[in-house]
Amino acid sequence: MTSSGRGTAVVTGAAGGLGRAIATALHDDGWSVLLTDLDATAVAAAAAPLGGWSAALDVRDEVACALIAATAASRGRLDLWVNNAGILVTGPAWEHDGRTRRRVLDVNAFGAMNGTLAALALMREQGHGHVLNVVSLAGLVAAPGETVYAASKHALLAFSLGTLSDLRMAGYRRVHVSCLCPDGIWTPMLHDRLDDPGALASFTGSMLTPQLDALPRLAVALIPVVRAAGRAGQRRQLRRTAPPDRS
Repeated sequence: MTSSGRGTAVVTGAAGGLGRAIATALHDDGWSVLLTDLDATAVAAAAAPLGGWSAALDVRDEVACALIAATAASRGRLDLWVNNAGILVTGPAWEHDGRTRRRVLDVNAFGAMNGTLAALALMREQGHGHVLNVVSLAGLVAAPGETVYAASKHALLAFSLGTLSDLRMAGYRRVHVSCLCPDGIWTPMLHDRLDDPGALASFTGSMLTPQLDALPRLAVALIPVVRAAGRAGQRRQLRRTAPPDRS
């Protein structure tokens, strides 16, 4: 994303993986980027080569999100907010207790809602700005083995599209909400999932890098094909990441 008059940008979940890659790309494009993450130490390390601007943020905290928006705006216009923070749980829905389901929804759906609304409070006042919500392909299909995760992403997609419509109906033509729906990306979220049968859906396509050097693919509709393709993808990635045999 580029802007002729770049202001400030906020990226959540920016300590590593896709969030860090997005923050780096924005910094390289001339943005002043505030990197945020639940892990204050890790996000400070990620921000060091990008200007050193970072802050701890639990996206589940509505007040904290509003404070981050105000902090970003203190250096200029808040032109961009990227809701990237998210967590993944795998396996059949009946294997997760209520606390786990609530945590996934709290971070992936409600956390992104908090960030969106915190950003829009300032963007509506200034008359322009852009919120980008990282939804994933799981927001478009009910991925087997990732049902609760997919439910949280479906909720975020609906919220994003509905909010954009509300903005247009209210007359805000230069305030935007977009969704990014990539296929599986090789980030720490998937690093320990190579032997997890519940994560098969994340490996059905070509594994992307955080730099998004490939286009997302459509999910495979038939579950038997999803299982086979996903397991094959896990094996391919396992071979790529296995240490060389020096015997």
